[in-house]
Amino acid sequence: MPQPRMMLVVTGDDFGYCPRRNQGIVDCFLAGGISNVSLLVNASAAKEAADLAKRHNIPIGLHANLSEGIPACQSLQQVSTLINQRGFFHGKMGFRETLERGQLSMKQVELELRAQVRLFSELTGHLPHHMDGHQHVHVLPEVREVFAQVLSDLRIPYTRVPVETGLHSCPWLPAHLQRFYTQVEKDAVDSIPVFTRYGIRWPDVYLGLTTMGQNMSIPNLQRALNHVLAAGPSGAISSSASGSNQPVVTAELMVHPGYPSHPQEGGCGEGPDDFSQSADRQHELSMLSDPSLLALYSQERVQLCAFKDLLSTAV
Repeated sequence: MPQPRMMLVVTGDDFGYCPRRNQGIVDCFLAGGISNVSLLVNASAAKEAADLAKRHNIPIGLHANLSEGIPACQSLQQVSTLINQRGFFHGKMGFRETLERGQLSMKQVELELRAQVRLFSELTGHLPHHMDGHQHVHVLPEVREVFAQVLSDLRIPYTRVPVETGLHSCPWLPAHLQRFYTQVEKDAVDSIPVFTRYGIRWPDVYLGLTTMGQNMSIPNLQRALNHVLAAGPSGAISSSASGSNQPVVTAELMVHPGYPSHPQEGGCGEGPDDFSQSADRQHELSMLSDPSLLALYSQERVQLCAFKDLLSTAV
């Protein structure tokens, strides 16, 4: 087989959210559509997900969650700055607003992150090979420093830096999403020196914001891959295994496949959200498993892999 031009980690997020999302993610992995998963340890079907990962040998990391459901750390479940009056995390935007008001304790953020890593280890039998943030909370101001410290202390080598090439040339994105993604990108750029200081690694390229839900199509995925391949490696690793010095681009594609959640089944304590109940989840599953996409990977010499594979390739 020719040397790959790109090592692509296709990560299925929200593993553990509900039985139907779990089954869809497993089916997608078995069809060759994803190569890695990210586990929500405080979700209702997390144990089932961890067992499925063991059974099918699915590479698994931690999807650290500070915005949806109930804390994993018992001491934070009654009274803490991370939860609202009903005992749940503040939500995707609520977490950001509470942070902006200076009302979140970073010590409690650290306690919760460490509790989630412990629970992950109990469920899977090992530390995560990578750790990212549900709804991109890990790149937010202040949180990013605590997050990097925890990864460094526990020797978790990889994270996600959601800066996507081509984000600003996607007219199909609605204005509210474009605004949110632009802010995520700014926070991610600001995280780079912090993660670098702590020795945390991430792939050369991130993809996934512009190809979520109905925006996922073979042409859009091809456009995103072409952006990366045309730009060439930027600080890319060299593939020592092949004996060639030609640089190989490393990339992560964030995806959310699955079968849509049934109402009242799943979630992290408050039931499944609209995102998980959406038909978009099955649309992503269909697109990622499409033989024409898998043929495109082969044609473009894109090799799917997991984060743990990047460890053995890095120099």
